[in-house]
Amino acid sequence: MACGNNESKSTQSSVSGKVHVLDAVQFKKKLAETPNPQLIDVRTSGEVADGLIDNAINIDYNGNDFDAKFKELDKKRPVFIYCQGGGRSGKAAKKLDQMGFTEIYDLGCGYKGWGK
Repeated sequence: MACGNNESKSTQSSVSGKVHVLDAVQFKKKLAETPNPQLIDVRTSGEVADGLIDNAINIDYNGNDFDAKFKELDKKRPVFIYCQGGGRSGKAAKKLDQMGFTEIYDLGCGYKGWGK
């Protein structure tokens, strides 16, 4: 399934060995089959007010405490990350890779593609 109007993205592509960009269908499937996942919404509080994925933790990518909040998470457990359209989560995923997280899944479509 394509991400809304973003048909050019492949179904699954690996940004690096640790970062995987998934479409909404694959993201939901991988999230459901992963025991004890860390689901992170990197949107602003204003965007989150419109809704978020169940059990997601909001850590604003542009917030001053982004790095500090991610340092509290388990780097060895899978992290599922998303933003509104895929841009910020992609940047955040690269940052998490640099911070030493070992398994990162990025919802390439973002929240706007989640329910489609």
